[in-house]
Amino acid sequence: MLKLVLPKGSLEQATMKLFEDADLGVIRSSSVAYRARIDDPRIDEVRILRPQEIPVYVADGLFDLGVTGRDWITETASTVESLGELRYSKATSNPVRVVLAVAGDSPYRSTADLPDGVRVSTEYPELTRRFFADAGVEARISVSYGATEAKVPDIVDAVVDLTETGRALAAAGLRVIDTLLTSYTELIANPVSFADPDKAHAMTQIHTLLQGVLDARGKVLVKVNVPSGALNAVIGILPAMKSPTVNELFGGEGFAVETVVPRRDINVLIPALRDLGATDIVEMPISKIVP
Repeated sequence: MLKLVLPKGSLEQATMKLFEDADLGVIRSSSVAYRARIDDPRIDEVRILRPQEIPVYVADGLFDLGVTGRDWITETASTVESLGELRYSKATSNPVRVVLAVAGDSPYRSTADLPDGVRVSTEYPELTRRFFADAGVEARISVSYGATEAKVPDIVDAVVDLTETGRALAAAGLRVIDTLLTSYTELIANPVSFADPDKAHAMTQIHTLLQGVLDARGKVLVKVNVPSGALNAVIGILPAMKSPTVNELFGGEGFAVETVVPRRDINVLIPALRDLGATDIVEMPISKIVP
């Protein structure tokens, strides 16, 4: 039913992991193959291509569904239907940013400080051009094919570059003076395909699986048995997503309580539950959370 395109490059490994965890494992003949398949009746074809190209191909109807970044959707000005953000990136779950950066010892502190004729290197020429036009600065924009941060200050005065943690820019001695765009990965659809009820239903189901995995990351399920007199105290320390599930134990000897909690809190939570009299404490991994 659906032709799916996934990103190659920096997002590739994280995307493959996401689809595998969503029980939509991508099967390839090798790690460098551009064609793949997913054993799912909703997906007929899988292609793996550069994220820069994906919005254009999806907008043109070559693919029904794709995964790419908001940065490339904006750069290419592609008309696509966004099914929603998928909050993961190369190294973290944080968004990436397209930023304007100058040398650390540059006198420029903001975009408004830059003079007409400022030399700017970037992999985002259209986004950069629109940004400087809106700022009223006449910039000389050149396309970068990599190592953008290495071109300041002898080749260009500033760069517009993508950063997730900021470490590469800082290591190159650059200082960020503005942010053009904050970008998450998105699941996008061809508008004509999305107007087809059967395809739209299949797309929504796939998005539910992917989002369920992302919502479950960093969380665990905790189950405990609690004496009747300690129930309120135990409930009071549980950082529940919603109200915890509470069931009376057979024989009226207390309650069984279960809830989802952040994994980062579990090392403090379990001893605290034990101190309050909770017993039979079980911590369980979660693969998906679907509201």
